[in-house]
Amino acid sequence: MAEKLKHPERYTITAALPYTNGPIHIGHLAGVYVPADIYARYLRLTGNDVAFVCGSDEHGVAISMKAKKEGITPQEVIDKYDGIIRKSFEDFGITFNNYSRTSREIHHKTASDFFVKLYEQGDFIEETTAQLYDDEAKQFLADRFVVGTCPKCGYEEAYGDQCENCGSTLNATDLINPKSTITGTVPTTKETKHWFLPLDRYEDFLKEWILVGHKSDWKPNVYGQCKSWIDDGLKPRAVTRDLDWGIPVPVEGGEGKVLYVWFDAPIGYISSTKEWAAREGKDWEPYWKDENTKLVHFIGKDNIVFHCIIFPAILKAHGDYILPENVPANEFLNLEGNKLSTSKNWAVWLHEYLEEFPDMQDVLRYTLTANAPETKDNDFTWKDFQARNNNELVAILGNFINRVVVLTNKYYEGIVPAPSEFSQVDKETLESLQKFPETISSSIERYRFREAGQELMSLARLGNKYLADEEPWKVVKQDEERVKTIMFVALQIATALSVLSEPFLPFTTKKLKNILAIGSGEVETSWAEVSTKETLLPANHKINKGELLFRKIEDSEIQAQLDKLEATKKANENANKELMPQKDTINFDDFTKLDMRVGTILEAEKMPKTKKLLVLKVDTGLDTRTIVSGIAESFTPEEVIGKKVTVLINLAPRALRGVESEGMILMTENADGKLVFVNPDEDSVGNGEGIS
Repeated sequence: MAEKLKHPERYTITAALPYTNGPIHIGHLAGVYVPADIYARYLRLTGNDVAFVCGSDEHGVAISMKAKKEGITPQEVIDKYDGIIRKSFEDFGITFNNYSRTSREIHHKTASDFFVKLYEQGDFIEETTAQLYDDEAKQFLADRFVVGTCPKCGYEEAYGDQCENCGSTLNATDLINPKSTITGTVPTTKETKHWFLPLDRYEDFLKEWILVGHKSDWKPNVYGQCKSWIDDGLKPRAVTRDLDWGIPVPVEGGEGKVLYVWFDAPIGYISSTKEWAAREGKDWEPYWKDENTKLVHFIGKDNIVFHCIIFPAILKAHGDYILPENVPANEFLNLEGNKLSTSKNWAVWLHEYLEEFPDMQDVLRYTLTANAPETKDNDFTWKDFQARNNNELVAILGNFINRVVVLTNKYYEGIVPAPSEFSQVDKETLESLQKFPETISSSIERYRFREAGQELMSLARLGNKYLADEEPWKVVKQDEERVKTIMFVALQIATALSVLSEPFLPFTTKKLKNILAIGSGEVETSWAEVSTKETLLPANHKINKGELLFRKIEDSEIQAQLDKLEATKKANENANKELMPQKDTINFDDFTKLDMRVGTILEAEKMPKTKKLLVLKVDTGLDTRTIVSGIAESFTPEEVIGKKVTVLINLAPRALRGVESEGMILMTENADGKLVFVNPDEDSVGNGEGIS
């Protein structure tokens, strides 16, 4: 069944509210914000009424965990990260109509009113259940304060609300071998009262609405996850939590409890719309209550159940609200072959990218769109980022525009030439040009943004091929009139690109329109007019001098990013490395029996037929002796000659491969697992000096 609203009066577009417990990274961008912004920009370009809303999600356990970890208050956490996130989105060009905060009064009131209405309608069930409790911390453990083994896939680091390995949604009490993340202790169970939304009451409605009504128009990954949940049988879901951070439960008996973040957060879309409408002097209600409004949620795959089953059930229970027409959730984006992890700093953070690659927002937008995880998990690599920029944006789109602008300024001082007779190739090229708006529109409206972006690049390829085939730089010597026509056609393609690129490359579009001196006044072209207008850029119009739309990214810049990730990997390995446990206690007399001296390695050679052993001649200050040391995998013989070392000289001699070893060199390991000499820092320390 096709989507019911083919020509809606307005669109409400929501993008998942980011938790304010950390900055935005490329996984968030690829999964949610870039596709949502492409869609919103496209709809505005095509003349639609759009409310594109989002905001910081500032409640829930993630905030409390971050506050405890950093030793600050939850308020300090949300203020810090809301500022970083808000500025990152603005600098990256995400065009929200409103970006709010769930800590604002308008949201607290909206969410509380929602709860009270459902409570008074009898839509909740009240139950006293056994919940996990940390006796040492003296508090109930909400979902993210518990880790344990997932009962479905066996992953040992699953959270109490979700397994990040298999994607299953869980309850904390489902976990095998649960452990408190606050104290590390094994939790007990304790009874507490909560309100639950009985999802089983909405099972028939959800079957009809999703499994029948959206079988053909929702993405397979979204439909499949919903079907799995519904087929499993829906169960009541708690809408309150025992926490001290969040929206207080606004009914009698709710003292010390807050609204569960997954009840309150989606309502943040509504409160954000209210805030926007009040500021703009609009009525917010049609954007959420009018059947002629198309509601679309952009989310990542970990939020599918909440946006397709739980939130729609809440809206249905309320009775006044429309339901989403589509929830085009993306899968996950990995980084250099490994899963993105905020806790392990394995990420490309947006605010850092904007500092390290200034004025290159569109390169990241393009790469994330071209490699979007629309139907399966995909991988971001810095080499692919470089290749997308150098081989596509620079070599195809940038090259075409540069050639057109340079030649127009060279031959005609920037004046668009009047064409003479169009050849068959000219006509076919212009006919092909006119098909692109519809093709790109079709892809965007089916949420195939990767496909749409590649269609845009195909238009630039059309322009490059046209110039390469027609060779105006050669023809100009024999037929100047023909070149005027060629350049006129090429300038029409450039103008079309300046319109159709805006959803994908907004910063580039601005540059290109400035170069072509279009966008206001008489010379302006809408999306639809690219298909219908006979002339997009008229003869005698004067364009400006050119500027490079994109610059080449050098290998050294990419290596710097790879080195940065490698440093993160090493830091993580170091943090997770288990140190050797302390050995049995000895007394001072035992220690004084060890005779450790400063020495110098005079000679070194590999012991034949071994991988690990070097045979060393060491000046101990008392004598020169042979020591066999297992350091050959970390050092060559040449590297150690002349090295000052610490030697245990009164170790009983031991024969190794027929060579008698008379002592031991003291060593340790660095973060890379490579052996390191334990030796004195001062060069003035002489051989034979004792270590005490």
